[in-house]
Parts: sequence; structure tokens; C-alpha cells
Amino acid sequence: MNHKPSTQSEDRRNPKKTVWIFAIASFLNDFGSDIIYPVWPIFLTTVLGANMAIVGLIDGIGDAVVSIMKAVSGYWSDRIAKRKVFIWSGYIFGAVSRIGYALSTTWHHIIPFRILDRSGKIRSAPRDAMIADVSTQSNRALHFGVIRMMDNLGAVFGIITCILLIDTLGYRKLFMFAAIPSVIGAIIIMMYIKEHNETDNRLFKGFTFKDLDANFKLFTVSSALFALGAFSYSFLLIYAKKYVSSVQFIPIFYLIFTAVASISSIPMGKLADMMGRKFVLFISFACWALVSIIIIFFDSLAAMIMMFVCYGLHKGALEPVQKAFVAELSQDRYRASSMGTFQMIIGLCALPSSLIAGILWEGMSKYAPFYFSLILTALSIGLLLLVKEKQLAEHSRQSSER
Repeated sequence: MNHKPSTQSEDRRNPKKTVWIFAIASFLNDFGSDIIYPVWPIFLTTVLGANMAIVGLIDGIGDAVVSIMKAVSGYWSDRIAKRKVFIWSGYIFGAVSRIGYALSTTWHHIIPFRILDRSGKIRSAPRDAMIADVSTQSNRALHFGVIRMMDNLGAVFGIITCILLIDTLGYRKLFMFAAIPSVIGAIIIMMYIKEHNETDNRLFKGFTFKDLDANFKLFTVSSALFALGAFSYSFLLIYAKKYVSSVQFIPIFYLIFTAVASISSIPMGKLADMMGRKFVLFISFACWALVSIIIIFFDSLAAMIMMFVCYGLHKGALEPVQKAFVAELSQDRYRASSMGTFQMIIGLCALPSSLIAGILWEGMSKYAPFYFSLILTALSIGLLLLVKEKQLAEHSRQSSER
């Protein structure tokens, strides 16, 4: 009996090809997204009339709803042994939502399109599982760092495009234009990513909380506490608005942190592969704490620039290392489900996080959300100390022997 050649085996022999195809698609999607995001909070507040509590609600509700879909997509990806359909359709969701933003005339209209936009993250768990499958422990954080670098590099180009075109096109035409790159990204995934089907979905008997490792659970609690205090970047941009004379300069702050995140993602991934996941996560948490400290205690344009540099370092370290750590704390057959569950829990904290920040900002002071965040960050670091990670030295030695 003839057997079809295994695509997964081909992927394992050439993991860089798979990773870079995903990286190019991610670059294009974030290029489109970040044409919008630098002026997103300004569009909500000045064009659509939203206040800070509404900004927090809109930023939070999309992430919270999509988080449930992340877990569902991860579960069904494992259940039906399919990944690709979730990935390209996620890019299409993002493209359609941007057209919806362009057509919205009040902040109420934005909500369903925001949910659709963030629902594009159904691609995340299946894509991350595919990347984890073609990686080893000695290069997994590096591969996720490559994806994150290209995400942020796409964002850099998106921000520059926003700066150059916002005055010429205005918000609505700019948002329409931003839909095009994600459509191209979806086509690339459909054409160049080959679906392997080595996983026998009859072995998938369902997924429950009991299937999760104790260290996975503890890490999830630590990350969830941190996420509860890590509110939307919209608050940072609106706070920094007083330091510039025109809305056209707001994207420059966004550009600073995105460029730093892009540059630091691969070095942070390499550092995590050498020194361990927790070491780099501590760096990420510390950088976020510095963001809050700078805003609370310093009041100058130079301080704002340094704040966005710290925010970029935090972003560059957090996501690739989190994903590598979660993949390694998960069972292979439940990998997409586990990663989707983790992302769901983190995302569900986004709604109360940004909403609480908005309420504290409006009801107490603009500094209150940052004090609140510092407390939760300290608690998260304390819990992270208790998480046990796999030793990298033995895996590195085995890899070098091979």
C-alpha cells in the first residue's frame, strides 16, 4: 500500500521555511492593523465621541470575546486535526473589520467590528501549535521570536504609512486601505502552507482542566494576574498626547515601542533559549513596571520616550517567551487546546483590565490605573517564582550531539 509523503516530516526537516511563511503573513497582517492602531484611540475619542471608560470597554470587550474563540479554535483544531483554515480565515476577519471601522459613524457601530477584528485571533492557537510542532526546545522561543519580530516590523511599516497618509486620506480612507495587506496574507497561507494530517483525531478524547500540568496552571494564574493590570496601549497614547502639538505626531510614540519590540524579539527569544523562560519573563514584567513608574514619577517628553522604549522591551520579551513556555508545559496531543485555553484566560482579563483602568482614570485620577498595575505585577512575579520550567541544558547538549 502506497502512503502519501508526510508533510509534517518535511516541515521538521525544513522548519525555517514554515516559520518564515507564517512570518511574512504576520508581517502583512500587522502592517494593515498598525496603519489603524496608532490613531485608534484618537479616532474613538475625537471622531466618534467616546470617553475613556468607553475606550476601555471597546478595547477590552473585543479581546475578551475573541479569547473564548481562541480556546474554541484551539480545541477544534485538535479535534478535527486541522490548522490552516483557522489561520487564513483569521486574516480575512481582520480585513473585513477594517472596512467596518471606515463605515462606522458612532462608537456603538464600532463594537461588532471590534469583536470581528479581534476574532481574527482564531488563527493564533492553531498557528502557534504548528510552529511548536516543527520546533525543538532549543529553538522554539527563537522561532516565536521570529514571528514576533515580523509582527512588529509590519507594525513599524504600518505606523510610518499612517504618519505619511493620515492627513492626505483621513481616517476612513486610511482604514479601507488597511484591509488590503491582510487579504494578501490570507492568500499566502492558502497557497504555501501545506496541511499535514499525521495526527489521528480518534486519539483526541476531549480536553478538560485535569489534562493541564500543575505548572501550566500556576503559570496561567500568574499570567492572568499580570494581564489584569496590563491595560490597553490606548491609555499610554492618550496620556502622551499632551506632549505633542498635533495628532500626526501621536503615531511616533507608537512607532518607538513597536520598533523596539521588533528589534528585541529575536534577542529575547535567544536569551530565553539559553537562560530559561522565567528569566526573560522577569525582564518583561520589570519593563512593564518601569512603564508605570515613569508615568507616575516623571513628567517630560524625554520620560515619555523612555517609557515607550520600556514598553517595547516588555512586548518584545513577553509574547514569544510566553508561547514557548506554554507549549512546553502542554501535552503534545492537547497543544493547540492548551495554548488556546491559556490565550482565552489571558484575553478574558483584557475586558476588566481596560475597563477598570478606564473607570479608575475617570473616577479617581489618570495615575490610579498605573498604581493598580504595579500591585498586580508584583503579585505575578511572586507566583512566577513558584513555576518550575524544564531544564534547557540537557536538551541543548543532546541537540549539539545530534
